[in-house]
Amino acid sequence: MDRASLGETWIQIDVFVFVGVVHTLLQMTTSSPWIIAAAGILGFLGVALGAFGAHALKATLEAHGSLDAWRTAVLYQLVHSVALLALAAGRGTLPGPTGAAAVCWTAGIALFSGSLYCLALGGPRWLGPVTPLGGLCLLAGWALVAFGAFSRSAR
Repeated sequence: MDRASLGETWIQIDVFVFVGVVHTLLQMTTSSPWIIAAAGILGFLGVALGAFGAHALKATLEAHGSLDAWRTAVLYQLVHSVALLALAAGRGTLPGPTGAAAVCWTAGIALFSGSLYCLALGGPRWLGPVTPLGGLCLLAGWALVAFGAFSRSAR
């Protein structure tokens, strides 16, 4: 196999994957624009805050001993941003209260990750109890997704 044909193979694979992603994004229902917007904004902020924490804030976070807390906040924010996007893509075909799950995940990201970001930067200690409330919101969103799947299979 020569180099030119190998390059063409990779280009075809990349285009094939890209077409699938675009097709999925275009299939999202118009009833979920706020979920798509939330996923995009929260995903963007997650990547930006992750990079900011890894570079500009690294010394500060290490001095506070809170680099792991920052990384946890970024991880949960990004995972749930992708979950929101998947929920928006499947809305209308997924069973159960997808809108309620999206609200829970959005609130959970704000409370869980938001409080961890503030605490990692030396924010007020009263934010400590906010973190588990955000975690409960994230769990509630997953429970709603599971409930929807079980309620559909019971029919």
